[in-house]
Amino acid sequence: MSPLRRRLMFGIPLAVVVVGGAGFYTILRRMQENAYDPHALPSPLIGKKLPVFALPGADGGQGFANTDLLSLPKPVLVNWFASWCVPCLQEAPMLAKLAKAGLEIWGIAYQDQPGDLANFIAANGNPYTRLAADASGLTAINWGVYGVPETYLVDRTGVVRWRYAGALTDDVVSGTLQPLLQQYA
Repeated sequence: MSPLRRRLMFGIPLAVVVVGGAGFYTILRRMQENAYDPHALPSPLIGKKLPVFALPGADGGQGFANTDLLSLPKPVLVNWFASWCVPCLQEAPMLAKLAKAGLEIWGIAYQDQPGDLANFIAANGNPYTRLAADASGLTAINWGVYGVPETYLVDRTGVVRWRYAGALTDDVVSGTLQPLLQQYA
């Protein structure tokens, strides 16, 4: 084996360790500063109108399109979920609590089977004012959905004001969502 090849065999794993260590150190530093949020994924929709879409209703619910979100009396949450999603199951009580408090939530079932969706709704309740299905997943791609659950706050003019990847919790609702709801009411 040539000396250059030996150096490369030693240097490449060393470089991987250095880069990994630097990334780990950066995450630890941000966690200490309370500046690390693994749910804070960038969204190209923030501050913009929703992409053009039209989705059929699901589980007897009324579907919706981007035009339905253009002139609303108050902001709404659009919640992407699926029956096969464990965090969606954990999030269900929070969505029910928000709906009971008067927040309008529109749901989009992501790549779900009708029977599985019906069982999920029957077991966990239906907090959705409107319920649509994105069976193909193409609308999710246009929205920039990384995975379910994901929740978007859409203001009265159809502009996306906030996005949260993951299950909504009391801390997220009280610390982030409630102030935004007051701001865009």
